Amino acid sequence: QVQLVESGGGLVQAGGSLRLSCVASRTSINFVAMNWYRQAPGKQRELVASITSAGSTNYADSVKGRFTISRDNNKNTMYLQMNSLKPEDTGVYYCNRRFPELWGQGTQVTVSS
Repeated sequence: QVQLVESGGGLVQAGGSLRLSCVASRTSINFVAMNWYRQAPGKQRELVASITSAGSTNYADSVKGRFTISRDNNKNTMYLQMNSLKPEDTGVYYCNRRFPELWGQGTQVTVSS
């Protein structure tokens, strides 16, 4: 089955860190544009970080300097390193391949104050 599977979410105190992983199964996410989105309770899904096929990265203003998106092509895996977490970072985090479009099922991140 073609799918993206996220992992690494959990409950963490404010100021803590988490690393999310997105593993592709029966498809490739190497050298294609990939994104991390998140959706907080009662809010629309928002783009958090992007990495282009060439490896350029871009971040939402709210996470710049705290989050780092990366990929390991040998492992067909994308990561989101999240440091200095804040309660407003709480939400379900989704990985996304832009084209052909593919979404993971999401992983919950909860940051307590």
